[in-house]
Amino acid sequence: MKLLVYGAGVLGSLFSARLHEAGHDVSLLARGERLASLRRHGVQLAEAGSPDVGRVPVPVVEHPAGGYDLTAVFVRTHQVDAVLESLAGLEGDVLFLLNWAAGAEPLGAVIGRERVLLGFGTAGGTMEGDVVRYRAPNFITRRVATPIGEPDGRTTPRLERIVREFRAAGINAKAEPKMDAWLKTHAAFEVPLGQAVHSAGGPVALADDPDAVRGMLRLMRQNLAGMPTPPVPGGFAALRTLPEGLLVATLRRFLRSPTAVHSGLSDASPATVAELDRLAEQMRAYARIR
Repeated sequence: MKLLVYGAGVLGSLFSARLHEAGHDVSLLARGERLASLRRHGVQLAEAGSPDVGRVPVPVVEHPAGGYDLTAVFVRTHQVDAVLESLAGLEGDVLFLLNWAAGAEPLGAVIGRERVLLGFGTAGGTMEGDVVRYRAPNFITRRVATPIGEPDGRTTPRLERIVREFRAAGINAKAEPKMDAWLKTHAAFEVPLGQAVHSAGGPVALADDPDAVRGMLRLMRQNLAGMPTPPVPGGFAALRTLPEGLLVATLRRFLRSPTAVHSGLSDASPATVAELDRLAEQMRAYARIR
């Protein structure tokens, strides 16, 4: 496959580097200062806490063009409209690997519904200047695969091919038959979490405030209770059924863990706030429609 990775933040950089190292014909789309840095240095990667920085010479482009079999989109939720406009006149499948709770319909309405696949990048990390500091894998994160699915839940040849190619590049991917429900479940969890972390000033600061964690948990429970179908993955049902005290203690431990600290939760940029606002808006619209 000839691939375009649209978005050169943490996840787009990681995915494009892994695919390039595996021998795939992949280009990374970036703009402005990020584009200039990538042209000079390539994708710079370092494990969180390590002084060693590797460089991967991924080809970079400034604008999308035709000829790609697959475009993998890694942008913020509020940036999707601009991406759709730039991809509308092109061909090839488009895999949206991002926070998205509005379903496939608004995506397909612009670029053609037959082109749309949904997914979510489960890797984590932060940007330190132009260096991507990725979260070190551990027992838990190795078991969390990147889900990818057709909007209608079918298992299609193109879905199987994408999963196979990603796995060959060392990306832990899996076909998810309930991808839309997966994304809505994640949003039900992510919006209260992200907003609480932002208000507290970081994950560790939030962990030090058990009342704030309790309030965050209650919002998560309200969101999950408002969903017409069981949460996906099913493990999120524990947020609705386990005792509040146990869940608060578990969430506080998670917020202090390296997994949380190096996951991007500490990013307090305006882009993070804008993304959470757009995702919350999508959840509210979904609740009204339902």
